[in-house]
Amino acid sequence: MSSSGRGEVLNSLSEGQVIPFGGDRFVTVDGDLARSFRAGDCLIVVQESGDLIRVPESVSVIVDQAVSEAHHAASMVERAPAQNVDAFYEAFAKALEDETSFSAIAAANLADVESARARGRAVGRLELSPKMRADMVAALRMWRDFAAIGSDRVSIIEHATWTVEERRAALGVIGFVFEGRPNVFADATGVLRSGNTVVFRIGSDALRTAREIMSRAVRPALIASGLPEGAVVLVDSPDRAAGHALFSDRRISLAVARGSGEAVAQLGAVARQSGVPVSLHGTGGAWLLIDRSATVERITAVVDASLDRKVCNTANVIGLPNSSAEAWSAVVAGAVLAAKRRRGRLILHCRGLDVDRVGALFANSGVETSVIGHDSDDFLATEWEWDEDPEISLIGIDDLDEGVRLFNRYSPQFVISVVATDSETIEKVYGAANAPFVGDGFTRWVDGQYALGRPELGLSNWQSGRLFARGGILSGDGVFSVRYIARHSDPTQRR
Repeated sequence: MSSSGRGEVLNSLSEGQVIPFGGDRFVTVDGDLARSFRAGDCLIVVQESGDLIRVPESVSVIVDQAVSEAHHAASMVERAPAQNVDAFYEAFAKALEDETSFSAIAAANLADVESARARGRAVGRLELSPKMRADMVAALRMWRDFAAIGSDRVSIIEHATWTVEERRAALGVIGFVFEGRPNVFADATGVLRSGNTVVFRIGSDALRTAREIMSRAVRPALIASGLPEGAVVLVDSPDRAAGHALFSDRRISLAVARGSGEAVAQLGAVARQSGVPVSLHGTGGAWLLIDRSATVERITAVVDASLDRKVCNTANVIGLPNSSAEAWSAVVAGAVLAAKRRRGRLILHCRGLDVDRVGALFANSGVETSVIGHDSDDFLATEWEWDEDPEISLIGIDDLDEGVRLFNRYSPQFVISVVATDSETIEKVYGAANAPFVGDGFTRWVDGQYALGRPELGLSNWQSGRLFARGGILSGDGVFSVRYIARHSDPTQRR
């Protein structure tokens, strides 16, 4: 080790070396980490878990350069006229519509999809389909047409001889890490609408696609609109450590992690311990509770629409009333089979239901079905990840009160929907469930672009507590701080 003036610089690691974390715990360095670590590398110790993350020096350099570009551009974007930002979104949208520009993007995406499939990876969210392309264009034009925020007045407080005005202001650089989903480019560039810049890190599965979107659409749109190229920067590295390096850079004003699971939770922990505010949910999966008053037609429609594809707001747990569980199981089975069309195997996890009888409901469907029984409720905390083979949980509940109690205990406290016929029941669930998103129909409505007409940066659950002063849908127009300006008509004013 060598002295840096503020402690020692870590130049190497040794196998078995003790690394403290969390104040009173420790982990030891394994052989692979010790052998790979070099002078100039950075070691991130996740204080919540003790995970040791090596950031190679080459990755640190790429991330530092990307953040520096965005940081330099931030003040220019904040002062940019609204018409320049409008022009960027329109130019970006036109580039995606242009067949010549898009053909290169499509070719790169095809290569990404084929590579992912060859490695056994899911490609449902990676494939840049015609629908995804159209949705990206629509999202960009939503931002084009959305009123610029800039330094808009929030409120003004009038005193006898002076006023205090509240104004929205940009945050600065927004760090964005997302899995292999090309459509997020259109969503996340929404932060320019509120005067911010953005640094992306996309999953390695979609890196070819991302490079082409940047070169064929984003950079030309920035240049054509007169915005600095540093307004939107891609961290061009397939190394997962690039996301950790980005989220530990304190020049980032907000870190946004799009996706779910342990990897996203780890990114959030890295940001928090680095003093960087973070927006994420980490775990997804929606809950559907069936009330005794529900109709067959409504249940069928809601379950079908909630299982059309696997994303964070897809139905994950379905609660059925015990008094008529077998009858409702048959209804749900029909709905699941309808949602499952064009797919292969079905996996069901059950508790409080007769596994053999549930299996029999699917026996003559021609669909390969696995029904797994559980003795405890712990499995309810698992978000089932699937691409082509739907996997869901079915549970028997005495009433909606029990369903809500289970939701509050085991779910990520994200989305809950109750299929009922009266508004009082729905309001009761709203009052009891600790969730930011409550509905009486299909769960997939939870989406900024679909529900609010504003493309989302990400969604937040309440797994780590409720959010301060904002909703669970983070959109580009919501990424701002508040500044105050006082005007005094009496120069002798004092307290």
